[in-house]
Amino acid sequence: MDFPKPIIIGHRGACGHLPEHTLASYALAIELGADFVEPDLVATRDGALIARHENEIGGTTDVAAKFPDRKTRKVIDGKTVEGFFAEDLTLAEVRTLRAKERLPFRDQSRNGIFPVPTFEEIIALVRQKERETGRGIGLYPETKHPSYFRSIGLPLEGRLVEILDQNGYSGPDAPVFIQSFEMANLKDLRRMTEMPLIFLLGASEARPYDFTLAGDPRTFGDLATPAALAAIAAFARGIGPWKRLIVPEESDKSLGAPTALIADAHAAGLLVHPYTFRNEERYLAPAYHNAPSAEYRHFFALGVDGVFSDFPDTAATARTLFSQRPTQPRQKV
Repeated sequence: MDFPKPIIIGHRGACGHLPEHTLASYALAIELGADFVEPDLVATRDGALIARHENEIGGTTDVAAKFPDRKTRKVIDGKTVEGFFAEDLTLAEVRTLRAKERLPFRDQSRNGIFPVPTFEEIIALVRQKERETGRGIGLYPETKHPSYFRSIGLPLEGRLVEILDQNGYSGPDAPVFIQSFEMANLKDLRRMTEMPLIFLLGASEARPYDFTLAGDPRTFGDLATPAALAAIAAFARGIGPWKRLIVPEESDKSLGAPTALIADAHAAGLLVHPYTFRNEERYLAPAYHNAPSAEYRHFFALGVDGVFSDFPDTAATARTLFSQRPTQPRQKV
């Protein structure tokens, strides 16, 4: 894969500007400079893969108005969730839905306009934009709640690989990263495909849900050690850590000294793509003085290989400015 470095991953498209996981959001992300677009994938009742951040779709669509009788309560990854679920609707029913903005402090004016796309439709859009722009655009799909979907007879892995294969994506150099917070399904995917895999790392005290099911007490913090990273490198091409695993935030919101995670991951041969970078002040540490570009430059200087961004235009501008910084003179030793 040949892309600018560090890569810009359009997180759910350009969801800081348009409702997440819509074709319009992905298209805008590409227009604004994203190298990859990131669809989170869940399954419908008939096994189609659609782009939603969660299988509970009440917060991101008008499903409550169109299918009020589908409201129910389920246990997802050990937590009780009440709402409307993708796996309770057929693809035909999902196609009647329209997306809405999930976060109340973001623009709500485009609610009810955009349909919910399938993974195949996202791939078609990416191929179209490649032709229009003359540049490569990558896919960065995430399998959401894979243990849960497997438990209800709708495993995500085989269908995901099948769709990618049918569209010409295969091999270790494909412009694709498949990501997951669970390790077992990544190992299953490694047996199905040679495409690059990314193991996502959450907060230090949390643990992958497949570990919970297996009785494995290790946390994401335990999986960020040099020995654990070396083991991850046996099946994955990189890690996608929560950015606070790289630059900790203290209780007073000040930033701590960077950890060794980037260096340790690189030593194991792993790429590092932290998440999630956003423009809003509520998401920025005070040390950045409400300047999103300062956060990007900080992480670029630390050596990350890519960033997940809700605002790929800001990320791309920060990357350009960072690449143009004056070269520090070499000191004599």
